[in-house]
Amino acid sequence: MNIIIVGGGKVGITLAAQLGSEEHEITLIDTNAAHVDAAVSALDIQGIVGNGTSYHTQLEAGIEAADLLVAVTDADETNLLSCLIAKKAGDCHTIARVRDPEYYNEIDFIKEELGLSMAINPEIAAAANIYRLIQVPSALDVDSFAKGRVNLLRLEIPAGSPLDGLKLSEVEKKTGLQLLICILESGDDVIIPNGETCLKSGDRISMVLPNNELRATLNRIGIKTKPIKNVIIAGGGNISYYLANMLVHAGVHVKILEISRQRCEELSLLLPEAMIINGDASDQQLLMEEGLTGADALVSLTGIDEENILLSLYANKVSQAKRITKISKIAFEEVVRELPIGTVICPKRITSQLISSYVRSMQNSMGSNVETLYRMMDDRVEALEFKVSASAKGAYLNVPLMDLHLKPNILICSIIRGKKATAPRGRDMIKNGDTVIVVTTRTGLNDLGDIFE
Repeated sequence: MNIIIVGGGKVGITLAAQLGSEEHEITLIDTNAAHVDAAVSALDIQGIVGNGTSYHTQLEAGIEAADLLVAVTDADETNLLSCLIAKKAGDCHTIARVRDPEYYNEIDFIKEELGLSMAINPEIAAAANIYRLIQVPSALDVDSFAKGRVNLLRLEIPAGSPLDGLKLSEVEKKTGLQLLICILESGDDVIIPNGETCLKSGDRISMVLPNNELRATLNRIGIKTKPIKNVIIAGGGNISYYLANMLVHAGVHVKILEISRQRCEELSLLLPEAMIINGDASDQQLLMEEGLTGADALVSLTGIDEENILLSLYANKVSQAKRITKISKIAFEEVVRELPIGTVICPKRITSQLISSYVRSMQNSMGSNVETLYRMMDDRVEALEFKVSASAKGAYLNVPLMDLHLKPNILICSIIRGKKATAPRGRDMIKNGDTVIVVTTRTGLNDLGDIFE
């Protein structure tokens, strides 16, 4: 596909790298020549120095032959106008990053009037990700599929767990649970496991579970699932607002620590059910006074990565609170991976994943397409949700899975039919209308048929 990206910041560069690695033709537009030169040198893409809102600049970038224009500059107005011009000049798909809450409150009207294919608010996407983590306190990460009916949970096997020392083929017999473990992380190794794979305490596993089976299953494998009722949020930015709004509506007690008095006054009006504290979240005495030792979770969302990391490290030292840490600099993720700061949230990476998922869905060829896409473990693993259309005619339909041949390093984790999600067995079949969740270390899958030999 021919894709034009307007904006050479961190999101634009991350997106260009991801889509370029999937053999799309990428052209980057940015007003900063240094950003364009750096991207062209580092990635196999084309670059144009200019304003994305310029009709002539878009023509130079090839808008008339483009399949998609993605506008991810720091200015919402620039993104929206770039998409409007692209729609008129090239009649292509358009995606805009829209961050201002006032614009996003009217996004349905804006999408319709401008012909946007998709609008992304990174702060809302990040808040939703954090909210899922708080709903499942024991999880290191939670990715949601099938409109929230099924979750892919990343968990650490605790000492004393019934899973410790078992081969996967022994799990059902020894525990009575039909667990389908999709990914195993042991040290630096990340694999798609098989029946001979041995589990041990300290390993991190990812498995698909329906919402109604979460608590009972986790308790039986020795993972505590105490509900989170008391959350402290450090920082009062937009992510904090969206997250607090979700939490208070779920009956969770929320405290927000924000250093700006003006922002505290704004949040007090927007979130009357939450407690807004005017103070420096990095002040240890303030944290203790506001009950860090008794909190169920600390979410570090200040605008400074280093401060968020230190807050989570301090929380790890003085409390049992679940820790969620926002990091904006993508390069930091590898550096802090081994630090005890809980789950790392990167809004820029979340934004890039959402756009990549949409691009995949544009490429359907056999009536099935990618509805949802998550990249995990430093992009070494992908989890994909395929929707099989009612008119699909793939050779894999209505055939027992044991008679099909999956490519190496691919696992079908779940088949959702109607409202029922099942961990597939050999006699199960994929049918028209199903949703299929696949986990793989083979990147670049575009169609459900791509997973079979």
